[in-house]
Amino acid sequence: MTTIQVLLSIVSGTIVGFVLGLLGGGGSILAVPLLLYVVGMNDPHVVIGTTASAVAINAYANLIPHARAGHVQWKEAIVFAVSGALGAYAGSTIGKLIPGKQLLFLFAILMIVMAVKMAMPKKTRSQADDLKNQVKMPQLIIMAILVGLLSGFFGIGGGFLIVPGLIFAAKMPMISAIGSSLVSVGTFGLTTAVSYSLSGLVNWWIMFAFVGGGVGGGLVGAWLAARLSKQQRILNYVFSGVVMLVAIYMLIINAEVLDL
Repeated sequence: MTTIQVLLSIVSGTIVGFVLGLLGGGGSILAVPLLLYVVGMNDPHVVIGTTASAVAINAYANLIPHARAGHVQWKEAIVFAVSGALGAYAGSTIGKLIPGKQLLFLFAILMIVMAVKMAMPKKTRSQADDLKNQVKMPQLIIMAILVGLLSGFFGIGGGFLIVPGLIFAAKMPMISAIGSSLVSVGTFGLTTAVSYSLSGLVNWWIMFAFVGGGVGGGLVGAWLAARLSKQQRILNYVFSGVVMLVAIYMLIINAEVLDL
């Protein structure tokens, strides 16, 4: 690891933090390609382990203001996090067994799904307003395990899946689902990070540099978001396009897994 790589890690973390602060989500999906193609890390498994560690720290840090504001429904959040941690551990164990090129090819497909989802119009009202049933605990647990499995496999936070899962199974209003999801994002990331670190697949110097950059980028992104609130839809479209292009690039350079 060189000084240049550490500096590039700070820059990459700043980009991810900026996107998260500006758009409120989605930035973490760029962490893997940034560490691979900008920082120059060679082992996809080390990249995923390092990304998971950074995701965990950022999620727990962002949880604090949400908790202080009363946006976390702790019972459901903890059940989802603990159940999903089992899936995250299983997913990370499976992920370490998959050859790097194949893992990156699958990750690129996930990026395309994420890009399409971000480009879709958001619902303007709370998705839980009309739901009067009790919390469906079995569904909550099953959904948590499945989301955790995906999170652990790819080393991502999984917030874009956790939020709708909490709305559907726990009947949470959107703001509570966002705050509560951070408990799971942090826990899934921590579980994955522990699994990868036990196998020596986390670069701690790059991870801390990445997180440090993310803090500064997040502050700038949040500041700019307040001034560009009317352009949020356009910003989402632009970001979705960027993610789509990066995903297509990753598919092309890893296409050998299809024996093309």
